[in-house]
Amino acid sequence: MNNLNTLPAAEQPICALATGTGGAIAIIRASGGGVIDIIDKIFRPAGGVPLSETPNQTLRFGTIEDGEGKSLDEALVAVFRAPHSYTGEDSIELSLHASSYIIHETLNRLCELGCRIAEPGEFTKRAFLNGKLDLSQAEAVADLIASSSRVAHDVAFSQMRGNFSTELQQLCSNLQELSALLELELDFDEYETMEFANRSTLISLINQAIARIAQLIKSYEIGAMLKQGIPVAIVGKTNVGKSTLLNRLLREERAIVSNTHGTTRDTIEDTIDIHGVTFRFIDTAGIRHTNDEVERIGIQRTMNAIERARIVLYVYDEEPSAQDYDEIRSKAKGAEILYIRNKIDLQPLPAENCANPNAAEEAQVGSLQHPLRISAKTDEDIASVEEAIYKAVHLSEISENEIIVTSARHRDALIRTRESLQRVSQSLQANVTADLIAEDLRLAIAQLSEITGRSITPETTLQHIFSHFCVGK
Repeated sequence: MNNLNTLPAAEQPICALATGTGGAIAIIRASGGGVIDIIDKIFRPAGGVPLSETPNQTLRFGTIEDGEGKSLDEALVAVFRAPHSYTGEDSIELSLHASSYIIHETLNRLCELGCRIAEPGEFTKRAFLNGKLDLSQAEAVADLIASSSRVAHDVAFSQMRGNFSTELQQLCSNLQELSALLELELDFDEYETMEFANRSTLISLINQAIARIAQLIKSYEIGAMLKQGIPVAIVGKTNVGKSTLLNRLLREERAIVSNTHGTTRDTIEDTIDIHGVTFRFIDTAGIRHTNDEVERIGIQRTMNAIERARIVLYVYDEEPSAQDYDEIRSKAKGAEILYIRNKIDLQPLPAENCANPNAAEEAQVGSLQHPLRISAKTDEDIASVEEAIYKAVHLSEISENEIIVTSARHRDALIRTRESLQRVSQSLQANVTADLIAEDLRLAIAQLSEITGRSITPETTLQHIFSHFCVGK
């Protein structure tokens, strides 16, 4: 045990419960120097062959013993030898019955024998430090665990598999080739001025890189919302059926419904899944002039919700005035507005629309000219609202293999990279000397490498990233 304690902190054996509570089986994960020998001291395998003589990626059955040599539980032990493990170290996974007593006693025994309880994210941090994952892949592990919808899962899984890393690696490789050509020019003194690359070609290549990075930066807008839920504000005047619509969409009585004007005085939020995408609905206070101070605060929060929303459902039961339309458009800048005429059970479809063979298709649009016509009270055509909401995000325009940036840290590094490359492009056009151009190009490569951690990454950055992980991962 003393020898284990003298190992560097990044190599010391660690252990932690890797599963949540409430199940029948618990998995305890252990990793680090000497961990197989530690488990051998508490595990009695059927057949008698110790774990130290067990081949890699083998599952063994046996019993776990406490400090007095008494059987604590029957268990399965999976052996993963370095470097063929998640962390890149010797690792063990114990599958036990999910008794809090068994878990507690097993972890205590492991700590007595030289392990320490892992910090949040420490297993994945070791995978990064040992080259099993780059930093963007490691962050995707946390996103995958936290994903609550199909699309969020797909994006995180794609990044964990290295699709984003491959894209960044290709960008870095292209920039390094350009940098090498400029560096070669620096090997000749000022009296031997030579150009190893045509300046117009370099400008074109740099601008292509800038354009691709701009696309990645723009993708963050939708990427962040896919993680957190796309905000949808339900707005309109009082008593037009906003809360009833919310309840229909959520399929539960979440908001209080009343014929009394001003019933909803604060925003109410909840989420639903539509075609694998999480939407975060915000039911708001009805917009009207009032002297009630509390209701006025609620209306102000409505305006704030409109400004934050990606999609605005503008609900009405009577044709709004031109001023009403102008007000909603001015507040919902940058958001998709879906116009919804509610209470059609009280307002029959006009004859001209009934005669229109395209009326059903137009009803799916939700535009100012062709609003969605529904009855939230009778649940009529609520499905058309869901379809229109999904289409308003334009996810169908995103290809299956398209990279979507979901991390603010990644976006920040991409923005700084773009700024450096823009200086490179401007310098090339101005015929600035190669040494100054090369410096900005080196900086751009370093900034891009921050995302994957291939450049020198400060320990404080690593601590911040992995502190958001759950213990055991």
